[in-house]
Amino acid sequence: MIIWLTGISGAGKTTIAKSIYDLLKPKFNSLIYIDGDVVREIFGNDLGFNEEDRKIQIQRIQKISLLLYSQNLNVIVAALYSEKNLLKWNRENFSNYFEVYINTPMSIVEKRDNKSLYKNAKKGKINNVVGIDIPWNAPENSDLIVSSHNKQPNVIAKEIIRSIPKFSDIITS
Repeated sequence: MIIWLTGISGAGKTTIAKSIYDLLKPKFNSLIYIDGDVVREIFGNDLGFNEEDRKIQIQRIQKISLLLYSQNLNVIVAALYSEKNLLKWNRENFSNYFEVYINTPMSIVEKRDNKSLYKNAKKGKINNVVGIDIPWNAPENSDLIVSSHNKQPNVIAKEIIRSIPKFSDIITS
C-alpha cells in the first residue's frame, strides 16, 4: 500500500503523515514513512527547487517507494510537488495506491510559514516557491481531499486511515 500525501508547503503533509505512521506502526511492522525533505538530505541536497529539479525529486521518491512497495512494505509519502504526469505514474505503478490532497488555503500556509518560504519569496529574497512563482497544480484525481486549517493533525490522520479500505477498521474512535 502506498499512501501519498501532497499539498503546498505548510499544508501539514509531514505532520499528518507522521500521525498516520504513529497510528499504524503498532499494527503494521512493515510500515515505512518517506518525507520529501529527508530524501533531499539523503541525496546531499544536490537538487535545487526549480520545476525540473522538483520533478527529479519526486521521481526519486517514486523509485524509492516502488522498491519498498515491491518488497511488500506499506509506504506513507509526504511530498510537495504535484504534477499531473507524476501522479499518473503513481497510479500506473502502484496497484494499491491512495492519494490524499491536503488542501489548505494559501492564507493559512502563509501564516504558518515555518520555513519563511512565503515571506522570503514575497520579499524577493528567494524564488522557486510553489504557490508563489511556481504554479501549484492541485491533484485532479485524489482519493481523498482534506483541509488541515480547522482540524488537528491527529484527527485528520484518523480520517485518512478510516478512508482507506485496508486500514478502515483499525481506528475506531
